[in-house]
Amino acid sequence: MSYLPSLIALAGVWTLAIMSPGPDFAATVQYATTRSRRDGMLVALGITSALSIWIVGSLVGLEVLLARMSWLVEIIRVVGACYLVYLGIKTILSAHRPISQASSQSAQTHSFAVWRVGFLTNIGNPKAVAFFSSLFVVLLPSHSPIWVQVASAILMLTIAVSWFCIVACVFSLGAISKAYRKAKRWLDYLTGGIFVALGIRLAIEK
Repeated sequence: MSYLPSLIALAGVWTLAIMSPGPDFAATVQYATTRSRRDGMLVALGITSALSIWIVGSLVGLEVLLARMSWLVEIIRVVGACYLVYLGIKTILSAHRPISQASSQSAQTHSFAVWRVGFLTNIGNPKAVAFFSSLFVVLLPSHSPIWVQVASAILMLTIAVSWFCIVACVFSLGAISKAYRKAKRWLDYLTGGIFVALGIRLAIEK
């Protein structure tokens, strides 16, 4: 049996899903424009690290476990919502700060701290398990061999890290960074507002 069509379909659907704007995209753009390409890519790696947990967890049946431990889902959801709100407020409060000052602070930021931003931005949404589980049920044949599941996980993570690294590279280009500097205050207000809105939405959704 050929699994190539299933893997191609999975890659196509996942590419469209990962390119949809959301908190992951906003966090990558913000760090790439306000700090550096390196920091944008570190955020991208943090996002992909969190995605690896959800993807692998979906393949091994994490959804069933979380269904029996609803309290754990609630903790993850509330913590994730609080972090998004915190990130939004932090962005809004730094809107008035000159870009040069933000850049100097970036140089002193530990790589792990930047990676953690991407990781926490993505890991706070336990609904990802249901999404990935549904994706695998619909697009992969039932009782797929282990190598197909491993290939699916690797394929999805490769697409994710490639997309967010491309976003970091594009938004760190000189022309885009220059345009950002001119509209920094209002873009930071907008980005911070998006983070806060997404955090509130995550907090109140069931």
